[in-house]
Amino acid sequence: MSTEMTNPGPAAAPTAPPTAVASTPSRRRGYWSMWATVPREFGFLFLTMPIAIIALVLLSTTFFTGLGLIALVFGIFIVVASLFMARGFGTLELVRLRWAGRPETVQPAWGRDDREQGFWRATFAPFVDGHYWLYLLHGMVVNPIVSVISWSITITWTAVALGGTTGWIWQRYIPESGRDVWPVEWVLEFLFPGNGWDVDPRVAETVFEFVLGLVFLATLPLVFRGLTLLHDVIARGMLGAWRSEALEREVAQLAASRGAAVQAEDASLRRLERDIHDGPQQRLVRLQMDLAAIERKLDRDPESARELLGEARDQARETLDELRALSRGFAPPILQDRGLAVGLRSLAARSPVPVEVEIALPDASLPAPIERNAYFVVAELLTNAAKHAEATGVRLVVSTRDTGETGHWLDLWVTDNGRGGASALPGHGLAGLADRVQGLQGLFVVDSPVGGPTSVGAHIPYVPVAPAEAPPQGASPAEETPAVE
Repeated sequence: MSTEMTNPGPAAAPTAPPTAVASTPSRRRGYWSMWATVPREFGFLFLTMPIAIIALVLLSTTFFTGLGLIALVFGIFIVVASLFMARGFGTLELVRLRWAGRPETVQPAWGRDDREQGFWRATFAPFVDGHYWLYLLHGMVVNPIVSVISWSITITWTAVALGGTTGWIWQRYIPESGRDVWPVEWVLEFLFPGNGWDVDPRVAETVFEFVLGLVFLATLPLVFRGLTLLHDVIARGMLGAWRSEALEREVAQLAASRGAAVQAEDASLRRLERDIHDGPQQRLVRLQMDLAAIERKLDRDPESARELLGEARDQARETLDELRALSRGFAPPILQDRGLAVGLRSLAARSPVPVEVEIALPDASLPAPIERNAYFVVAELLTNAAKHAEATGVRLVVSTRDTGETGHWLDLWVTDNGRGGASALPGHGLAGLADRVQGLQGLFVVDSPVGGPTSVGAHIPYVPVAPAEAPPQGASPAEETPAVE
């Protein structure tokens, strides 16, 4: 049957990889929707200068004190402390920007390799890490200057907007002694030369302040957004990870994924070689011996030769069955001819343990490598459930989802009611499947408490293939290993 499934696995198991995904640019917003972020942006801008002044005082005191005492050796530790403090204030700035509604800025790696090489290398790593010095420059020079400007504009703009639009309410309660009134006649004469208007100066002042307050209030979200963007641009340039670091991480991830895929394929080939050696090869040797015995007995003992022929036929059938079983992990014809859904139902039908199948796949075809690997993963999981889990029932759920930001994902869940205790640690049976899924940039999840149940999920990203681009039905791609019939 086919049903829509969203997260068939356990609640604790994720259905999408964590992350680590770069944030996408925010969508364009209209003027009125900008008012929704005004409170957060005001909170960010209002606290900017106090935090910047505190950072300036602490960093300047610590850094220059350390420089002054560097000749006494321990001064160098004070300089290191100032660099770590700068990192803390910079991280706080990024957190505040994210709270204000700005997209997340990817932070530097902060010398993870240095921590693995010892205490002293990790302690003095800031001296050779340019990010620490940029954070120090941001906290001691750039951010205080920009914060004073943005804070002053924020307070002024807010005061004029609120005071101008509400002055007609509260100004009447202020004593008039000593108050100066705007020279309204001069202003009107400047704006409208030759006018003969007789205007009450106090009324004109109130109207002017109200109009000015409305202008400042109408432009308030634009000003707040502009000032917040100014801080965000500076933070991304000085506090964010460099483009070269992102490329290095991507290259490292691709290298690790490729290595995992190669190891998984190598393990699969070694296992196939071992299975062929232990199974079909031994049967073929036995078949060859039986045929030689039949040839010797055919003339002098036909009855005995006939019995050996029956045994040879059984050997040939069992050998063919084993070869077919071994070929299931290498793109069987049913997968190529009728697609992943039918192939998985065929696997479930052949399982010695009853399997409840729930499959919801899109109309668009999945890429051939994704179908092949998904088929292989499910075949291995069903085999493990039958051989090792002592399960009496298995549930197979397959679905796809479009997350928008991270693309399309194929979700596979195999849950059994066995004894549990399964693990994907190196040396365990599930490690090869984890490597295979990692090689596809996916996520492999195992939730198997002792006593069961066991839930194993594979979440694989893919790019949808239009039906017209899909390979012809019944045609095998060149890279596929021909299945044994």
